[in-house]
Amino acid sequence: MKMTGGEILLRSLKVENVPFVFGIVGGRFMSFLRQVALEPTMEYIGTRHEASAAHMAAAVFHSTGKMGICLGEMGPGSVNLVPGVQSAYNNNIPMLVMTSNNPNRSSYPFHGMFMDFDAENLFKPITKWNAVVRDGKRIPELVQWAFREALSGKPGPVHLDFSADALSHTVEVDESIFDVEPQQYRVIERPRSSVKTITQAVDILMKAERPLLLAGGGVVASQAKEEFRKLAKFINAPATATQMGTGVVSTTDPNYIGQGGIIGGDAITRALQESDVILAVGCRFSSWLWGKNGPLSPGGPLQKVIHIDIDPSIIGKLTRVEVGIHGDAKAVLRDILDLLSMKNVEADDREWTKSLVETYRTYREQLSQLLFDDHPVLHPAILAKEIGEFLPDQSLVVFDGGHTTFWSNDFTPILEPRTRFHEPGNSQLGYGTPYAHAIKLLYPDRPVFSITGDGSFGFSLQELDTARRYGIQVIHIIHNNSAWGIQQSSQRNMYNYSYGVDLSETNYANIARGFGCYGERVSHVDEIKPAIKRALASGLPAVIDVEVRFEPHPAKKYIGAMSSAGLKTTIK
Repeated sequence: MKMTGGEILLRSLKVENVPFVFGIVGGRFMSFLRQVALEPTMEYIGTRHEASAAHMAAAVFHSTGKMGICLGEMGPGSVNLVPGVQSAYNNNIPMLVMTSNNPNRSSYPFHGMFMDFDAENLFKPITKWNAVVRDGKRIPELVQWAFREALSGKPGPVHLDFSADALSHTVEVDESIFDVEPQQYRVIERPRSSVKTITQAVDILMKAERPLLLAGGGVVASQAKEEFRKLAKFINAPATATQMGTGVVSTTDPNYIGQGGIIGGDAITRALQESDVILAVGCRFSSWLWGKNGPLSPGGPLQKVIHIDIDPSIIGKLTRVEVGIHGDAKAVLRDILDLLSMKNVEADDREWTKSLVETYRTYREQLSQLLFDDHPVLHPAILAKEIGEFLPDQSLVVFDGGHTTFWSNDFTPILEPRTRFHEPGNSQLGYGTPYAHAIKLLYPDRPVFSITGDGSFGFSLQELDTARRYGIQVIHIIHNNSAWGIQQSSQRNMYNYSYGVDLSETNYANIARGFGCYGERVSHVDEIKPAIKRALASGLPAVIDVEVRFEPHPAKKYIGAMSSAGLKTTIK
């Protein structure tokens, strides 16, 4: 059968049940977008910047576990995708990035046509795999290859650069190529580890006096929440989660000690340093778990680390391990639980757990004292608390910004994975607006909120236009301190001056109304909840612009130490 490359691309993506394609229209992808317009199972969402398209594609996997897709036309359209792609790469989020290029006769090597660009080498360092597609006949093969690479082992973004010929020319293809199922060209089953390593891990856990369970993003990606929680309860161990693992440990758990790494309070720092056994699952020991000398959990000889990860190259990279287990989080945790149940283990109450819970309660009491602040300009903790109290059931929340995310992490209840979203791998400011928009598209019946700083919001506020055009009702709540707050505070503390940090006199509520959205400005605590109610009732995308002052979060001392950490070249 004869098809254009655009039709072949659509049929190849349809096999993977791709729900959305995000990007900005252009001539080279015209044949593909025509097919998307005719396909009822797939929808194109046109953004106002390609970086937002990439962030939206990342949000698809982060919130559902399915692959997202973004596209950028040749030259500047491809370059504009980079911030969102690098963010996904640093957070191990798979997605397919598609760019276009000039015809084969004038590209790779390039002849000097306008918008000439070597997209292959641009994306090579920020993707797991990429390739140039020169012939439409190879599109099915290379799309399958891309999905296989993106979703196997450690997940991550992949990239295909399509020549104009590959997309627009008509070629003959065998339609049976579209009858394949994903399991026919990529592994679906969960890899397990050996009986030997599982046994070693169980023996160590049974002997632990001060165990700690640590959930990373791999637990969420593997949908291993139930197994992780069951294991923590089974051995009566305290448990915490990284920013990518938020929700694996519920804030209602009686043994809750905080989450998010060093931004989560003193109990987490204590637990990482003082535990005699750490079971880390799907966690790479990033700098959010560091102190001034590198990882707060250094491993042996006084601390035994059991590290479970789908990526063997990360095991033992930063922290010395006693047992390294290469495998899928859900499969490995099931095996550990099965072996423990055979041994009739019944853990007693641990003073260790009680002491960490008490440390966390002390930390919360210190935070509570901030809520009695009577300064005329709101403390950010007060805004965070009001939002946390208001959130309707089933709400989905994106945290964006610097200290804004830290305060939100403290005061926002988190009961389940894939309901609260951080961006720790790249700390990309401005990702939250498009991220929240994508999540609302995926969950149209659930309330979606983006909690952001004024600096962060400025990176992508043009996407309010996207929200209005597609009827995406996200409530954006801004911590507006009229400055790059962290930089302003640091400059004043170090040099007693501030320069280049002022963001005053911007009314984001007025901007929202200019885009046809709901906008309201708030300056008093009593106005916060009523304003959010009105925003929800409006049925429109909304901005609640709340005047706050900058106040350093208690975790600032840990962030400073982490930022200046000098890692030893050899783990001892």
